[in-house]
Amino acid sequence: MAIAGLIYELIAATLSSYLLGDSVRQFSFVIGIFLASMGVGAWLSRYVRDAMPGFVWVQILLGVVGGFLAPVIFALYAWTGEVALPLYAMLITVGALSGMEIPLIARVLQQIGASEFRFENVLSFDYLGALVASLAFPVLIVPHLGLMSASLTFGALNLVVAGLSLWIFRAHLSLAPAAVWLCAAIATGLGLWQAERIVAVTEAQLYEDDLIFSEDTPYQHVTVTRFRDRTRLFLDHSIQFDSLDEYRYHEALVHPVMGLVPSARRVLILGGGDGMALREVLRHSVRAVTLVDLDPRVTQIFSAHSDLAALNQNAFADPRVTVINRDAWQFVSDGDDLYDAIIVDLPDPKNLTLSKLYSREFYALLIDRLAAGGGVVTQAGSPFYAREAYWSVVATWATTRNPYAPGEELSVIPYHALVPSFGDWGFVLALPEEPAPRPLQLPDGLRFLTQAAWRQAQVFAADTGPVAAEVNSIRDHALVGYYTTGWEKWFR
Repeated sequence: MAIAGLIYELIAATLSSYLLGDSVRQFSFVIGIFLASMGVGAWLSRYVRDAMPGFVWVQILLGVVGGFLAPVIFALYAWTGEVALPLYAMLITVGALSGMEIPLIARVLQQIGASEFRFENVLSFDYLGALVASLAFPVLIVPHLGLMSASLTFGALNLVVAGLSLWIFRAHLSLAPAAVWLCAAIATGLGLWQAERIVAVTEAQLYEDDLIFSEDTPYQHVTVTRFRDRTRLFLDHSIQFDSLDEYRYHEALVHPVMGLVPSARRVLILGGGDGMALREVLRHSVRAVTLVDLDPRVTQIFSAHSDLAALNQNAFADPRVTVINRDAWQFVSDGDDLYDAIIVDLPDPKNLTLSKLYSREFYALLIDRLAAGGGVVTQAGSPFYAREAYWSVVATWATTRNPYAPGEELSVIPYHALVPSFGDWGFVLALPEEPAPRPLQLPDGLRFLTQAAWRQAQVFAADTGPVAAEVNSIRDHALVGYYTTGWEKWFR
């Protein structure tokens, strides 16, 4: 019971961060509301006159509401796009029912005269169950079951508790809870039997194209879709690339910094687990490329899946490439290797966890890993949809210390490019020294970036040009507010 209750809470928190954004805020909201609901449930338990049938009803309702939490929310998101109200309504219900469990089971144990009953023993099992759930959820449950099957599985466990109680205390219970329990058990069993089909139908409604890969990892939900020869990658339901136009994004991200640092031999890529940025780097005469991506599943499927590996031209198989699956901040702060070029291809700063990778403190760490004469580039979001957010990244780089010229600012080059899947997309290039006024050294075979396109990329229109924006720091995370406000203005 203790394990199931916390699992429902973690599922709700994960769903809210997937579908509503800002994982720190959503996890905080879910934890607070769930605990408060448990308190309400514990208080309401006093009004349950007969503890034994009350406990059985609580287990049945938890099995139904908690068990179908993920299926219902995913279905509502797929068909209506609105999940906040139903998600929190189900969370409050599960929290209240979970809060009733301990008071009711304590009363049941007292009624049946359990030998040496002590209330603290019940609490001890509850807390130990919470520990088991919190450890198992990211390590075992999500990778092996996924959110949909996990929700139904633990709903089934609550129904098992209800079924055992119905049998043990059958002399004291009516037929009504048994009939409801039987219906709930059949529905849950059917749900588990058809879980993969439910996932497929729901995601088919979410995405226009055919699903070729869909999996929950310990870090995110990974989805790959295809329509004819068009492939798209989604992380937590947010598009990361479309094979129809990804070359525009990746050429704009990689080749300006590589072209301004023509002697780049050692390159670091942060993010970019799909291997597209890596593919572009390997067009240059590099000796070694280190790619650091948090999720090993992403780098695995884009290196092992033949169709997906073809998109990055089997870049992961190149002997010059080293893949490290680790947190970007930890990798940068713990190591001491120097790189001629650093390419930051991380997700947008839509929450505090990602925002720290766009902070002045992180940029200072990056500059310390830069060899003399090197350069750093980062994708920085849309200067059109989230204008203040983009220029906050520019301001953050402009105020980052320059270890090669103490007291002087870095040379910062803001630029942007049209990527149809994303819109007008911005990048920021930072170098310790002002680059020489010479043409970019570009490899042959590029489909988008030319000398003329590079010059045009540094020109901003009146509605995308510089605006006053605060520097992003791990102390205040101004960037998250800019990002959220900007995108919600257009797409909320």
